[in-house]
Amino acid sequence: MSGGVEWALHCCVALTSAEAPVPAARLAHLHDVSPTYLAKQLQALSRADLVRSVQGKAGGYILTRSPAQITVLDVVEAVDGPGPAFICTEIRQRGPLAVPAQSCTAPCVISRAMADAETAWRNALRTTSIADLARDVDADARSDISSWLNGAGA
Repeated sequence: MSGGVEWALHCCVALTSAEAPVPAARLAHLHDVSPTYLAKQLQALSRADLVRSVQGKAGGYILTRSPAQITVLDVVEAVDGPGPAFICTEIRQRGPLAVPAQSCTAPCVISRAMADAETAWRNALRTTSIADLARDVDADARSDISSWLNGAGA
């Protein structure tokens, strides 16, 4: 997974605490990340309809639906795409011990193991929501993101 997934997840969790749209620059400042880099992740979330941009003086980003209805997998797929994390290149068909293509009628053991692992992690991410993460962040964090986002950290 790309680093953008981490920043996108943090932004979605932060937005659960916001009482009003949060400007991208404020989210970047909160996470000490480049505003340009974060803008790419926010655009990906927007294209996936997970966040939307509100224009105007009090503009910024908001979640498009309840945090309980946005899964971690939704965010991963918004940022990194829905394709598989592992792509088999049929390396077994190369080199001095190459297996002939006509003998490769089923995926190799490595490809099968990676596909099983991917199915497992996708299922786990599908069952974890942004609301779940926000609840756990609140329990873990020693800072008050809500106060900071809603004016105290201005």
